[in-house]
Amino acid sequence: MMDMSLIGGEQEKIIASLPLECILKASCVCKKWNEIVHSKKFMLNISNALAQKPWYFMFTSSDEPIGYFYDPLLSKWYSSELPCSVKHNYYIASSCGLVCFMDNYSRNELYVCNPLTRNYKKLELLGQPFLGYTALAFSVDWPSHSYTVAIVGSEHVFDDEWAISIHIYTSNKMIWLSPMKKTLTRWRAGYDSIICDGVLYVLVYYTGTDETEDHHALLTYNLYTPSFQDMSISTRVPVPCFVTCGRLLNLDDKLVMVGGIGRQDRPGIIKGICIWVLKGRELEEVSRVPYKLFQGFGEIDDVFASSGAGDLIYVQSYGATALLVFDMTLRQWSWSRKCPVIKKFSLQLFSGFCFQPRLELSS
Repeated sequence: MMDMSLIGGEQEKIIASLPLECILKASCVCKKWNEIVHSKKFMLNISNALAQKPWYFMFTSSDEPIGYFYDPLLSKWYSSELPCSVKHNYYIASSCGLVCFMDNYSRNELYVCNPLTRNYKKLELLGQPFLGYTALAFSVDWPSHSYTVAIVGSEHVFDDEWAISIHIYTSNKMIWLSPMKKTLTRWRAGYDSIICDGVLYVLVYYTGTDETEDHHALLTYNLYTPSFQDMSISTRVPVPCFVTCGRLLNLDDKLVMVGGIGRQDRPGIIKGICIWVLKGRELEEVSRVPYKLFQGFGEIDDVFASSGAGDLIYVQSYGATALLVFDMTLRQWSWSRKCPVIKKFSLQLFSGFCFQPRLELSS
């Protein structure tokens, strides 16, 4: 009599040999295959076997959580839908295989999900909704699979003073820690922050009138050993030039910033897109989008999206589906394969986010 466990083992080997997208489709074929794909043993084995580059999800609707995944290894787009009712204009932060979303209006809805397995969890926020400027950061600890959520609020209180608050959630304790509060003079936080190697970095903006002062800077907050010097202007990291749409990224525990190089004579237009890496206390320029590729976006204003993970950075103009990819290891720029979406009207907007495709992580 045939040993059914051997058949199951052969099935597991066959499924494991498939591309990741096919593995996901295989889980929908029958109950047995679904059990194989979602078993802890299979997920751990497949995570080590699959060498995946970071994927990109592009929203194709402003009202629904639908869009396309982009796999840069196979250069393919896959139609998909996110598991929770998020929208393209939500605050979005990703780490490893999980993505954190916070709604842009009430700012009282917070989700953590795995876009591939469609597993998600809604987190309860404490206190009143965040007002003013808000930034979301998210970090997964790979060995324990636990995660940290950081929300930075910045509210104008009086004249040149801005109240800064940092709210931290840890999944291993499932609690919100007491918020850190501080008042800054002539500086405010914006819409971007990142957690890198246990440190929260916040992109801040100068609101004063001194033209010799830095326009932008990075402030730091140590999540594990906070001190009085955290979020201090005196210890800020200056941003080398006037930037628009600045975005902080964590690429293998290296802090990277992407931003448009602003024009003083035409504030609404940028003359290029640059990438910097934090070295010590300085941001060092790594690369700029070549002018020929920059022209490929068409007429680009100061608004564009950028995100990254691993060794890839994705840059996308909000007004088009063209997706530009930068490989940090090879120092090469290239266009992704064209997304199979047709722009239906002139003001239609597109955006997206980058994430690591992992099956074994859950929220």
